[in-house]
Amino acid sequence: MQALREETENLALNTKPQTNIEDRIRRLNERLARYIPPRESWTPAEEALYGPTDLYRVPIDEAQAMQLKAITYAFTRHYTLNDFYHKYCEMRGVTPEDIRTYDDLEKIPLIPDTTFKQHPSGEDFAHWIANIYTGELPNVVINANPTFDEVINAFNAAGMVVTYSSGTSGRHTVIPRDMRTYLAQQYAHAKLKSCLCDLMAADHVLMFWPKWTYTNLSIGRDMAHKSEVLTDVRYALDFEISADLTIKAMTDKEQEGPPPSAEDRRRNIVEIAIKWLERYAKTTDTILLEGGPFLILELMETLEREGKRFEFGEGGMIGTGGGWKVSEDKRISAADFRKRVEDVLGIPETHCWDQYGSVEMGGMVNTCSEGHYFHTPYTWFKPLILDSNFTPAGYGEWGRFAFLDGLAGSYPGFIITGDEARMLERCPVCDRPGPVLEPEIKRAPSVEMRGCAEQMRRVLAQDFGK
Repeated sequence: MQALREETENLALNTKPQTNIEDRIRRLNERLARYIPPRESWTPAEEALYGPTDLYRVPIDEAQAMQLKAITYAFTRHYTLNDFYHKYCEMRGVTPEDIRTYDDLEKIPLIPDTTFKQHPSGEDFAHWIANIYTGELPNVVINANPTFDEVINAFNAAGMVVTYSSGTSGRHTVIPRDMRTYLAQQYAHAKLKSCLCDLMAADHVLMFWPKWTYTNLSIGRDMAHKSEVLTDVRYALDFEISADLTIKAMTDKEQEGPPPSAEDRRRNIVEIAIKWLERYAKTTDTILLEGGPFLILELMETLEREGKRFEFGEGGMIGTGGGWKVSEDKRISAADFRKRVEDVLGIPETHCWDQYGSVEMGGMVNTCSEGHYFHTPYTWFKPLILDSNFTPAGYGEWGRFAFLDGLAGSYPGFIITGDEARMLERCPVCDRPGPVLEPEIKRAPSVEMRGCAEQMRRVLAQDFGK
């Protein structure tokens, strides 16, 4: 074991140099060229996404001008083409003519995220999707008495991307996207992360998320671009996850211990990861491990029980997301998790990145290496903190997190979430401009439990045979 440590410590010194941001985004654009529409057709939000090289270095005045154009354009589109949202705005007495300045953006009517849960079943579910959707629907063929997944698959077969997430209420949150909105948001995920770290430097990637071809879960479909951006991507969760299984996982009362089949599945996932780590520990190749904190923590606990430790150094990277609940009654802080990663895998805290988002958002909020604050994509996306009266609060105050998302072209992306956060005018550690969220984000009281990592934790505790 000592020999392995010494060998990996020596190899860690030979890591690849970080590329500069211009070269990094050039390579990203080459790999995701099909995601980028012709420039002459760009909307203001697409200009704010594809135009700047570094999305986190745009001067505030320029970014606010982009943001105003992007969100005003999106608001006008939804007001004009979405009957549901048009009627909602009429009730609130707000029209596109009322949005003239940057401060006016706060007048745009916000809808609660629960709006996207209020759907019926069967064929009526398809009609609900049509009502919440902005724009012209493609021709969708749906068989009689369809299941939830069959309705979604029918829309997706027609050229859309409809995804969902689940909470403990037992109701799916459903978001319909046209292909242009989906590709823009996928590109945004990749570019935002690439502006903060060089994930494309990884020679090998292991995903602790569902394989996107086996599920309509948002956390799975949101990873579709990974295989086009990254090299040698492997999925440890290489099995189908249905909507019914997800509902069962999120609504069933958790038992003291998972069934044997669930234990076997999680043990198999951890064994895949250990063999993967051991394979590349003796090389100079760089690795990236991404997934929910609960599963990476389970991997590290297994390594500790087996007396194994690695020293990947700066040749290793960790990406997390979805929340910090690791069991029904246990949470781990992001800071403690990063320390554990350094102790067990030898990967420094500066190579651990977390992301926050939701199925409704068109771009993840990512942490910086310097202070691990969540940086918002402020060229097309306006983050808001709402007080107890659901009116915008000032910087430094706790409140309900909400946002205006200019990239959401096929549904009104003006959302009040069920999360509480505190926003600062800029990061207190790094020198990037733009508002940030403090690392601690939590569910509001009396709001159902959600989160991609929590969904996966509960799904992996299920017996798939039932």
